[in-house]
Amino acid sequence: MAGAGGKTLTRKIKYAPLPSQRQFHKSEARFKGFSGPIGSGKSQALCHEAIKLNYVNAGRTGLIGAPTFPMLRDATQAALVEILNANGIAFELNRAEMVLTVKETRSRILLRSLEDFERLRGTNLAWFGVDELTYTQEEAWLRLEGRLRDPKAKRLCGFGVWTPKGFDWVYRRFLRATVDGYETVLAKPYENRHVLEQIPDFYDRLKSSYDARFFEQEVLGEYLNVSAGLVYASFERARNVKATEADARLPLLWALDFNVDPMSSVIAQKDGEEIRVLDEIVLRRASTWDACEEFYTRFGDHEKGVTIYGDASGARMQTAGTTDYEMVKQFFAKAGYRKFRLKVPAANPGVRDRVLLLNSKFQNAAGETRLAIDPKCQGLIQDFEEVTYKPDSSAIDKDRDPQRTHLSDALGYLVWQECRPQAKFGERERRLF
Repeated sequence: MAGAGGKTLTRKIKYAPLPSQRQFHKSEARFKGFSGPIGSGKSQALCHEAIKLNYVNAGRTGLIGAPTFPMLRDATQAALVEILNANGIAFELNRAEMVLTVKETRSRILLRSLEDFERLRGTNLAWFGVDELTYTQEEAWLRLEGRLRDPKAKRLCGFGVWTPKGFDWVYRRFLRATVDGYETVLAKPYENRHVLEQIPDFYDRLKSSYDARFFEQEVLGEYLNVSAGLVYASFERARNVKATEADARLPLLWALDFNVDPMSSVIAQKDGEEIRVLDEIVLRRASTWDACEEFYTRFGDHEKGVTIYGDASGARMQTAGTTDYEMVKQFFAKAGYRKFRLKVPAANPGVRDRVLLLNSKFQNAAGETRLAIDPKCQGLIQDFEEVTYKPDSSAIDKDRDPQRTHLSDALGYLVWQECRPQAKFGERERRLF
């Protein structure tokens, strides 16, 4: 490869590309994409393409971007540095400016979060690559396209890698109505022999964490509109609604959504991997103290105690000079309750994560059902049958009916605390939902 100052550089890289990765690297398109399911080697494809273009365009500037700074730092940058170190490629990383310079080529790689895409204006680029493109705004990609204009570049190229996320802008631009100069490689599921050699049951393990439709998208790499229509698409009254009774051997699990009108909560128990919802409490124009009194009226001093869950915002100071959770603690202490504890996160889980976990509990890709709701919980059942996404959006429509979403949110906090996956599957140590 041509190096800086006209010298010829040859660099061997330890890399055994999979068939789809090889096809991606061979593509001569000005803009190219690599679409694949979890475990298809997207990160490796991204980093190796970046290193190749760094050598082809020796002495020039390229850019690697990711949707957020934590993702850039913890995943994308870490993967790139690992490959450079493994191949003995000397580099300097200026962490203050987030610029990596490859010493052999004197090429600069800008490492950028794409959250504030207006900051992408400026320096001409010889190439750019974007990780997890479906989580990036289209405007960021367009800004980068506009910067791909280095007149001294040997090979101008912009590329992205991603897991399908429905019929979004990435699907429209790269697959549905392909723009001139674009080419996309679709990686196949189960192709990554490297993963399967180390974890033979890798894909089977994911079946218990994902509902069937999300499994098709994330693991099989299918393009599905998982954000269309009902939020809780895996819920079925015939399968998930059945009579439940409190088990004296198990503690009660009480989850609250701190909303003044209505003040909503659900009471459940966990038996092994199964969550059983026993009852719901919905009070109009009520306080947290009112909700506590109603809970105590229905369930008394349960011998095995109660664990309390809810929205992280319940820890914020209220006008009365105390927080919702402090009110709960005061009530149970005053009532002489034998065993109670709070199990509340410092920050709420992502809505998408919480919804996907609930859907997998209704029925996962392996066909297992681990969430049962008593028929008396009519408000909760109505949530699961009626709550929808906003049109052409992954945001839950909370304006359609102000009575909806509160009970399902409350149960979501409980299920997230009790059932969220602890093992990290996939290419990176971060969430996959």
